[in-house]
Amino acid sequence: MNALPITSLFAALLTLLYIVLAIRIIRLRWRERIGIGTGESLPLKTAVRVHGNFAEYVPLALILLSFMELNAASSTMLFAMGGLLLVARICHAVGLTMSIGVSIYRTIGVLGTFAMLLISAGFLLGSYLGA
Repeated sequence: MNALPITSLFAALLTLLYIVLAIRIIRLRWRERIGIGTGESLPLKTAVRVHGNFAEYVPLALILLSFMELNAASSTMLFAMGGLLLVARICHAVGLTMSIGVSIYRTIGVLGTFAMLLISAGFLLGSYLGA
């Protein structure tokens, strides 16, 4: 039996998104003929940043989600946090791809990711202090 079924589901879905973001970079590298770095290509710089930002935040978020699941968080809470993270990361990628400036999607992505991290950390601190 899977010890972390809900975390595993979101880890799988987020991995698929990570691969999509990586493929975008590969396609841009081929199109722009840039083997390493980003050259002067703004679309490639943006795609690399979207991918990098994902790689910076999602592992910690999945660790927090797994600890929540191990600490007996309700399935509703786990689906809410995993779903929030997934939607936030999609919004962030869309928003940053549409504009390197402020956009509603990018704002939703940032706020959603931070909310997930803060709520998860709060849950785990509460579990620790209440134990």
